[in-house]
Amino acid sequence: MKKYLEVYDYYKSLIISGQYSRGDRIPSVRETSALLSVSRTTVQNAYFELQADGYIISRPQSGYYVTDAAHEVYTDDKAELSSPEILYDLKSGDADSESFDLTLWQRYIKSALRQKERLLSYSLPKGERDLREALSVYIREKRNVVASPDRIVVGAGVQALLSILCLLANDKKTVSFPTDSFTQGISLFSGHGYDVHIRDKNADIIYVSPSHMTSYGDVMPVSRRLELVRYSESKGSLVIEDDFDSDFLYQSKPVPSLFALSGAGNVIYMGSFSNVLIPGIRISFMVLTKELAQKFDKMQSCFAQTASKTEQIALCDYIRDGHISAQTRKIRRHYTAKTKQLYEELKAHLPSLDAKISENGLAIKIEAAYSGNGEEFEKAGLAVCIYGIDNGIIKLALIPSALETRLIKEAVGLIKDILQNNQ
Repeated sequence: MKKYLEVYDYYKSLIISGQYSRGDRIPSVRETSALLSVSRTTVQNAYFELQADGYIISRPQSGYYVTDAAHEVYTDDKAELSSPEILYDLKSGDADSESFDLTLWQRYIKSALRQKERLLSYSLPKGERDLREALSVYIREKRNVVASPDRIVVGAGVQALLSILCLLANDKKTVSFPTDSFTQGISLFSGHGYDVHIRDKNADIIYVSPSHMTSYGDVMPVSRRLELVRYSESKGSLVIEDDFDSDFLYQSKPVPSLFALSGAGNVIYMGSFSNVLIPGIRISFMVLTKELAQKFDKMQSCFAQTASKTEQIALCDYIRDGHISAQTRKIRRHYTAKTKQLYEELKAHLPSLDAKISENGLAIKIEAAYSGNGEEFEKAGLAVCIYGIDNGIIKLALIPSALETRLIKEAVGLIKDILQNNQ
């Protein structure tokens, strides 16, 4: 291949792939010559071809720029491959605009930004001390998790905290997850060299999410929690308790945390504010065992705090002023009411439908006769969780948290049409 065609293909691929957007300036002839170690004549010839094919345009005394036409060709090609627009999100579990007072949160962020001297330094590896003190009180009152601030580690999401645990618990070899749907945690532990199992009670580390055991939102009963606590203590296993969704229990009352039930100090408690506030506020925390907390202190130079210091300061004041408790009550009412409304609409439009609300109140489990392949939902602009299509039966879950209340009836109408047209 002639050299100038290699340069041509190089820039064409960057434009087609979207690495260069419309209006972006590409490197000059001189810059590309140095970058790719080719002559300026070679680059000039390549640029001539790119201009001839409509990918770039030359602007005198300015340089070469990606054209609108090139972008249109790219987006048209991608449009043929892209999925239909999602109009009714019954899958993601994101928040809706009614769930959180952003104006109030902005006031706390602005207050945090006024602490100029404090923001000039990095956050402690474990997180801001005052936030960990507030969290210590919060989890004791909320879940009877009694732990000093020194055992609490803050991070930007559960994944960041699990990465720390992978290093702290490196004497462990095997880890067990309740189902293979915990894909992020499974891939993270696998990437750190752990042998991953599903529902293996003999694993060195047992990861559980008692208030969200499955994608359907099933809740672990107290009897099973006690059984797990006793067995893990007898085997010397480390238990990671991800207390996700413990605030949302619609058909059952909150049950004790594994941490509170355990007497052996082998449970790591993990909590997050993404579902209580909004997903965009990425602050999670974990309570380490005494041994792992001491190990963290010795290794703290190996860790860097991942959560925004500004958000940590804001969240601390937000918790201390009592807003977190009020917000929890608000969204519990809001989301469980939406789930109940969705359920009632389904039963009104499809009276014989096999549907029930999950134990945590955030999802509706459905089984129905179905002859399609699942694409009908996507084509209709519906995002739903499909867990299987076998022997003419579809199993799916509907999670309405991200769906605006006013759209629930429309979404149910589409679901009705799809199920009735594919019996």
